[in-house]
Amino acid sequence: MTNTNDLPAKSPQDSAVETRHLVLPNDANHYGTAFGGAIMSWIDSIGAMSAQRHSGREAVTVSIDRINFITPIQIGDHVNLKAMVNYVGTTSMEVGVQVNRENPYTGEMVRATTAYLSFVALDQNKKPCPVPPLKLETDLEKRRFAEGKLRIEMAKEFAAKIKAGRKII
Repeated sequence: MTNTNDLPAKSPQDSAVETRHLVLPNDANHYGTAFGGAIMSWIDSIGAMSAQRHSGREAVTVSIDRINFITPIQIGDHVNLKAMVNYVGTTSMEVGVQVNRENPYTGEMVRATTAYLSFVALDQNKKPCPVPPLKLETDLEKRRFAEGKLRIEMAKEFAAKIKAGRKII
């Protein structure tokens, strides 16, 4: 268990969400590739759904730790997004999102984008509240949890360095 609250642990699979989009001309730039902003919007939406499923509460985006655009997505491509909670703290959750481009005629799938987002669960007064711990069962879930923890620790260390650097100037 990752925190000391009394909530029952949930597996990452309990928070898993999958959705699809068709890239239309309004989603794309003049080169015929999907706008990064459109993809980011889809990522944020599915990430929030995953965080809500895990916490059983309203969950809001705190940050996007990283987003990697690996390969372009074209008008007419199908976009498959998968999200699940990788790591939890006391009130926050890291959600990993995988975006695959699918050729609608051949079914070929190619990884297009990956992202890691942090969400916080809110109570009825819109204040942060505890989230269930993660029940890690597979080696993959354990690896994702460890990597999520490392990303959170690195973000805190980076923020502290930035804050310390501002005192110098």
